[in-house]
Amino acid sequence: MGCSKWRTGFNFGHLKAQSKLSVSFTMIIIFSYLFYSLTGYCDSLPRPVYEQQSNFLNKLLLNKELKTSPQRQPDAQNTSPGSVVREFDFDSVDSLLPTADNELLPVQGDNNISISNNFGSKKFPQAIIIGVKKGGTRALLEFLRIHPDVRAVGAEPHFFDRFYDKGLEWYRSLMPRTLEGQITMEKTPSYFVTRETPRRLFSMSRHTKLIVVVRDPVTRAVSDYTQTLSKCPGLPSFQSLVFRNSSGGVIDTSWSAVRIGIYAKHLEAWLHYFPLSSFLFVSGERLVSDPAGEMGRVQDFLGLKRVVTDKHFYFNQTKGFPCLKKPEGSSRPRCLGKSKGRPHPQISPEVLLKLREFYRPFNLKFYQMTGQDYGWD
Repeated sequence: MGCSKWRTGFNFGHLKAQSKLSVSFTMIIIFSYLFYSLTGYCDSLPRPVYEQQSNFLNKLLLNKELKTSPQRQPDAQNTSPGSVVREFDFDSVDSLLPTADNELLPVQGDNNISISNNFGSKKFPQAIIIGVKKGGTRALLEFLRIHPDVRAVGAEPHFFDRFYDKGLEWYRSLMPRTLEGQITMEKTPSYFVTRETPRRLFSMSRHTKLIVVVRDPVTRAVSDYTQTLSKCPGLPSFQSLVFRNSSGGVIDTSWSAVRIGIYAKHLEAWLHYFPLSSFLFVSGERLVSDPAGEMGRVQDFLGLKRVVTDKHFYFNQTKGFPCLKKPEGSSRPRCLGKSKGRPHPQISPEVLLKLREFYRPFNLKFYQMTGQDYGWD
């Protein structure tokens, strides 16, 4: 009986120990599951901003290292696009910060790292502002650059009139990078009056859209003279330059300030290569009095959505022309430089009248050619 009771007690104790062990093992499994579940949930939460910025800076440093270390360059043939660190153009002023998905997107702000990505490709311009000097081309370009789908060269390339011998690839290298749907543009006002330009531009592309900003040729000539006078204070008087002789009878068409304003003559040369539908003629006067209206026409001509509207402009009474309202992220409004809006010198009304009479037949012909009456007479 004693042995039997011992065996019975042993069996009962053995079962009790097994039950405790099973419960403990179950609890360990449950806690382990909860721990790893919570860890995975925490990993799925958005990381702090400083961690994202740290990863962003690491990308930039790695990118710089790839650029400066030839032995670290990836094999272009064996590397997928997603595995290569993207290159950046540090010559631009667009700022970028990483999003939660570690994508690099442009943002506004003065304290951000100023870089511009190298996405997109360099293309020949689909649209060119070809003229005219002192007509309002700089204002038009600056207004257009507000549009997110317009990328334009800041300086005037002068490719088709001065640097044609450098070749088309050199010209393309000057262009900004564009994405699909964006328009590449440049402006060089002297193109409109340069004899070789229409043929040269046509040989590059017969589909280029051409924009000509025109202005009352008399006012334009005086403005042209004023600009030159600011650079050359010893310049002869306007009257002595506008006439071929001191008698004041014949207008000197060899003087560029006069010659540029014969718009009909220059347009004829262009129409040998491009149809009238390739051109948009922008009124320099309306660009001042109604910038939003003229910009609407320009955006329609370029096939762009009307993004630039009257909300972007205010009239600067001091300068006498519209300026852009303060852009987001900027401390001041954007007006054109000191060279724009200079006061014109006093010129004899008789001289201006003779010059106006000279231009009248050319103006009328230009009205007929373009189908627009600019009201200069």
